[in-house]
Amino acid sequence: MKIIKICCQLGIAALSFVALQACDSKENIAISGTIENPGNVKVVSFFEGERKLDSVFIADGNRFRFERGSTQPRLLTLVVGNNRYPIILEPGQPVKFETDLQQPEQYQLSGSELSETLKAFAPAKNRIEFVQDSLQKVFSKATIDKSSEQIQNLRSEMLQAFEPHMRRYIQQAVAFANEQPNLAGFYAMSTLEPETAEVDLIAYGDQIKDQFTDNRYVTEFKAEVDKLRALAIGQEAPYFEAYTPQNKLIKITDFKGKYTLVDFWASWCMPCREENPNIVKQYAAFKDKGFEVLGVSLDDNPGSWMRAMEDDGLTWTNISDLKAWSSHLIVDYRIRAIPTSYLLDPSGKIIAKNLRGKALEDFLKKTLN
Repeated sequence: MKIIKICCQLGIAALSFVALQACDSKENIAISGTIENPGNVKVVSFFEGERKLDSVFIADGNRFRFERGSTQPRLLTLVVGNNRYPIILEPGQPVKFETDLQQPEQYQLSGSELSETLKAFAPAKNRIEFVQDSLQKVFSKATIDKSSEQIQNLRSEMLQAFEPHMRRYIQQAVAFANEQPNLAGFYAMSTLEPETAEVDLIAYGDQIKDQFTDNRYVTEFKAEVDKLRALAIGQEAPYFEAYTPQNKLIKITDFKGKYTLVDFWASWCMPCREENPNIVKQYAAFKDKGFEVLGVSLDDNPGSWMRAMEDDGLTWTNISDLKAWSSHLIVDYRIRAIPTSYLLDPSGKIIAKNLRGKALEDFLKKTLN
């Protein structure tokens, strides 16, 4: 920020020339631009992944400028109000950005070929977000006054309706990354969800294993892919152990020899409680055919945990260390939201994930009947 101030204020010709060289240094990344009709928006923020790098004020004339030292291209997200714009800033290549918050989806970028390339992927991302938002609105409206079972069936229907759109988006992201073996291609792949694009993300992680080695965002992505690989279909489920309410030690390896649903849930999680009747139904139908359930609770209150088990009729084995989100049980399984479940085969390998509602019933019928 000090360099920017010097560049804007020095008036002596010789010093201005030196300052200008500093502003255009090949060890700096920079972006400037205008935000028309900003309304109550006063700042432009910059994120690298989930990490906020900086914020700058929108000054007179609705202009802003951001600059910092960097010897490598950086993939950032420029945030203006509720609008997010992916950009790639390259050392020595100042970028110009313009948008109007009355039409925020219409924006202009210049000065960086990678940033302009990245913009070409925006229509695909905007389209999948539009479909997702539209289906969510339909789902929210349709679930009014519905029972838990009806809501679960509606959720399954919506997921089925969304699946071809997501599959097409994954194909577009992979194709774009193949055409762009750079940070623009990396950005496209980084927008994919592990739950729906596990195989593609793992393959891409292998592809860029030795690339972008000095980029923090890419390094974090590779680390996440490595964790994802450990939980991929076909991998042996990570080992864990914990105690039942009766203080009996249970190990995940105790369930080898049966198809086992490892269900991460909690008494305070309403989607979990809504799914419990379905698991109870499937457990009753298939427990004599080699199906087991291991409930792993993220509760921290033993009373609430045991009342929920009794109220929902959870007669299978349940364990917890009563540490909620601080539990070591969720680390190796990358639990970021519940309900989350893994279905294991008799050898202890993962064969399916997050099967709920009719999807769980269909899988068990196909596998065990």
